[in-house]
Amino acid sequence: MADRIKIAVIPGDGIGPEIMEQALLVLNAAGEKFGFKADIRVLLAGGASIDEYGIPLTGETLDACRSSDAVLLGAVGGPKWDNVDPGIRPEKALLGLRSGLGLYANLRPAKLFGELSHASPIKGIKDTDILFVRELTGGIYFGKSGEYTSEDLLPDGTPYGNVAFDTETYSEGEIRRILKIAFDAAGGRRRKLSLVDKANVLTTSRLWRKIFNEMAAEHPSIETECLYVDNCSMQLISRPSDFDVIVTSNMFGDILSDEAGMITGSVGMLPSASLGAPGKPGLFEPIHGSAPDIAGTGKANPCAAILSVAMMLRYAFNYNDAAHAIERAVSKTISDGYRTADIYSGRPEEKISDLCEITLAIIKNIG
Repeated sequence: MADRIKIAVIPGDGIGPEIMEQALLVLNAAGEKFGFKADIRVLLAGGASIDEYGIPLTGETLDACRSSDAVLLGAVGGPKWDNVDPGIRPEKALLGLRSGLGLYANLRPAKLFGELSHASPIKGIKDTDILFVRELTGGIYFGKSGEYTSEDLLPDGTPYGNVAFDTETYSEGEIRRILKIAFDAAGGRRRKLSLVDKANVLTTSRLWRKIFNEMAAEHPSIETECLYVDNCSMQLISRPSDFDVIVTSNMFGDILSDEAGMITGSVGMLPSASLGAPGKPGLFEPIHGSAPDIAGTGKANPCAAILSVAMMLRYAFNYNDAAHAIERAVSKTISDGYRTADIYSGRPEEKISDLCEITLAIIKNIG
């Protein structure tokens, strides 16, 4: 009898529903081959939830996610909701899901598919395979913030006027638990771990570095280094293949993982996993946005969503064979020349495909 797994599915906005449809086709194909059955519950979050309920994330949706084994998300947001109150913007759904599910670790692989090296802005790039481990529920995105009016003057006499502030706070516990995941990940890869911070300026970064150095002494088989975030942003361009695992804070990880995503050719190829305590549901999603300008055109690239399914099968269910099969199928499909618009360069060996065609090729390659 097939295993049954409960998946909460949030298609979201823009291209989210169409890439999710393709990802679920691949999930079902993998289930047929490897002996599991996915029970799907479709939920609203983001702009779609604002349209239906007036808020980006309802308590009912969050409860449904909590009672599932894992959550698959497409994409949220778009210009349609640019003028809503900042407190109910679609992106608030992501923050609500992360905090509500206790998802403190974001894993973002940035892997270069060799056939797509020409799509990278870096000439001659090769062998790039980086895993970002980003702290997800602390730092400036979750710190105290606000706005007030001040009658004080700047040194040159200019009035302060309106003042806005966002506060970064990190505890030792938050830092240690994300660093443990990073050290464990590095131990299963090429055994190199880079901490990215701004310890020459930020007190929070100095605490990160102190704890990192303590834990590095406990892991002598792992090569470690510390880089300032501005230096790392340059090193990612000049020597991307030298990096293995990069661990960093919430905001730095948000920025740097997007940078690394672009140097691998297209964010349309990159998945992510957000994890919390063992036994609790994780959230799996492509790193790209909702791309409303191409929604409904068939041009969207479903590969990142499909690879997010593979990450879900690996991290939520330990279905490593099924995860590998999906990843190999995506790689084989790219090797066979299938290209959506974002990764098509017009080379003779390439064939332009819509999202349905490339998905069918991936399913065929799962076997």
